[in-house]
Amino acid sequence: MDNNRIGWDWQQMYVVCKDHVEIAIDRFVDEYEEAPDIVDLRDVTFRAWKPPVRCEERDCSCEGRFLVV
Repeated sequence: MDNNRIGWDWQQMYVVCKDHVEIAIDRFVDEYEEAPDIVDLRDVTFRAWKPPVRCEERDCSCEGRFLVV
């Protein structure tokens, strides 16, 4: 997947676990007033970016599985 072709702004994204995906969606909508794209990182690889291994929510050590962008 070519992230530049899609037009994603990599500053406006969250990598989260299954338990925190709804929180990340709500945060994205509150901040940018539009629905995010949700990408299952188990199904996609990127050439120019390696996602965080862990969820980015505070105090969470679960696998970072979903990209909310």
